Amino acid sequence: MRAEVTVGTCNWSDHEGFYPKGLPPGRRLEHYARFFPLVEVDSSYYAIPPPARTAAWAEVTPANFRFNVKAYRSLTYHEREDGRAREPTPEEVERFLACLEPLREAGKLVAMHYQFPPWFTRGAESLERLERIRSRHPDDLLVFEFRHRSWAQPGAESAFVFLRSRAVSLCLVDEPQLGDGSFPRLLQVTDPRLVVVRFHGRNRATWYAKGRRSGDRFDYLYSREELADWVPSITRLAETAARVQLLFNNNRANYAVINGLQMAELLQLGYPPPEESLAAAPPLFPDQGEGART
Repeated sequence: MRAEVTVGTCNWSDHEGFYPKGLPPGRRLEHYARFFPLVEVDSSYYAIPPPARTAAWAEVTPANFRFNVKAYRSLTYHEREDGRAREPTPEEVERFLACLEPLREAGKLVAMHYQFPPWFTRGAESLERLERIRSRHPDDLLVFEFRHRSWAQPGAESAFVFLRSRAVSLCLVDEPQLGDGSFPRLLQVTDPRLVVVRFHGRNRATWYAKGRRSGDRFDYLYSREELADWVPSITRLAETAARVQLLFNNNRANYAVINGLQMAELLQLGYPPPEESLAAAPPLFPDQGEGART
């Protein structure tokens, strides 16, 4: 593999049972960084952090630690007015861009992650919105994650051409395949500078459930066999990209941590073994198939 392959999780605040008992929440990122060199900041989707906070994140992590930052929810058209997605306000855009600067200055910012809602369907208006996002980040690495199947159905090649021509990475996903609100497993490299694969789990029973915590929706522990099935694909991706990131979003208990370290072990990346993260955790390796877990 010629690419730099890194593994991480889609936040550090969850992972019940991973952190030592009594560890203050403000010290969790330091502990997390002992095991992983990468994290996706997902709290920025819910509230834009002030620059002082992102500066503190950069300060407490090792020099080789890296961040992806998830875009605030209005910037990804999750907020709607009168049934239509509203545009972000100039103030929201300004605040989001400002929160990135301390990480950028520290050399620890990799990419901005834009995850679009299931109602963000392929069409002319959506492509115009993607164009505006690209122009907002002229020199940044961007990752676009689509959650409506229209972006992958026949005729969608124009969308991939758009991403390639604008140097934007299509987020590759592992998730339940259930209707229009799920995206298939594709190996499309649209920006050879960066490939991101997000592992959401395969819990079919909760994929469309409303009113649940994200940990309930993504309640799924991958088996080693399921992770190993991805290794040949990751190897192929690493032959065509400069950097490959594998991010685990199955954030029930400490499933993301366990599966992330298992994947790193399968890829021989030299991370701490999964067993080292289990000191304070309950057993997480039930002998059951996919149907039992979902």
